[in-house]
Amino acid sequence: MGSFAYTWPFYAGFALAYLLGSIPFGLVLTRLAGLGDIRSIGSGNIGATNVLRTGNKKLAAATLILDGAKGAVAVLIAWQFGPDMAVLAAAGAILGHCFPVWLRFKGGKGVATTVGTWLALSWPVGLIVCASWLVVAAVTRYSSLAALIALALAPVAAWHFEGPQFAELGAFIAVLVWIRHHENIRRLLRGQEGRISFGGSKNKGET
Repeated sequence: MGSFAYTWPFYAGFALAYLLGSIPFGLVLTRLAGLGDIRSIGSGNIGATNVLRTGNKKLAAATLILDGAKGAVAVLIAWQFGPDMAVLAAAGAILGHCFPVWLRFKGGKGVATTVGTWLALSWPVGLIVCASWLVVAAVTRYSSLAALIALALAPVAAWHFEGPQFAELGAFIAVLVWIRHHENIRRLLRGQEGRISFGGSKNKGET
């Protein structure tokens, strides 16, 4: 009974973070705006990049912010119970976004939610992730490549600032997000990945 009393709060915290992360804001917002099912256009993804394909930049921005915020909120609540709970909550929120139970486990690719969790877990790591994305995106104009590199750097930054526990989480997240970007990686290798247009045209890539 003592062991159960010790472990069940962690399972409960993970489950609650998963449910919070699984809220499909991109799908909800586009339906509320009368734009139909976002999964029926573009890549079929529920993330902000695909929402942008509707032509509604404000809706895409709102999706980006809310997807990041749900990861941050899950971690900030869990932090009240210690770093172990915060790490579990971060993993739960990202898994929820990528594999939401409401959508038959077919969700987004986790970049925005990951950024939100890192900013809440360790703001130096979060800022490094954001800065890395901005630099790589500005130089290459590949949003997906920027995300892949930024999240690959996160475990190194996490080890430096927070130690092995956070670095292990960063490695887990990086592997998960890289797997979720397998189609983007193939397009990058073929030279067919869409580039970011700073002039305002839509990006064909998907992060």
